[in-house]
Amino acid sequence: MASGVSAARAAEEPPPPEPPAEQKPPPAPPAPAQEEFSFLPLVHDIIKCMDKDSQDVHQVLNELKNKFQEMRKLIGAMPGIGVSPEQQQQQLQNLREQVRTKNELLQKYKSLCMFEIPKE
Repeated sequence: MASGVSAARAAEEPPPPEPPAEQKPPPAPPAPAQEEFSFLPLVHDIIKCMDKDSQDVHQVLNELKNKFQEMRKLIGAMPGIGVSPEQQQQQLQNLREQVRTKNELLQKYKSLCMFEIPKE
């Protein structure tokens, strides 16, 4: 009977509030293919056009210029790009301290032997 009363009380009590979630950065967009970051094919095309005295060199130069502009935009939009090296070091130190503290707590809880499975 006592277990029925405790079950009824448990049903009436609201669940304990969940701990506040740590702020996480938004998920990163899918990474572009490696070829999108390479300027060498365009530089190679420019050199070929110059060797042939081709008029296409201006078009290829514009493509290279556009690629540089796209990469500048991509770099400018990267998360954390505005964070100084000192701030990054401070964040890294804080995160390492959190890991150390959590590892200590984990070892402490493991040593309490609360995780042993009782034999029936």
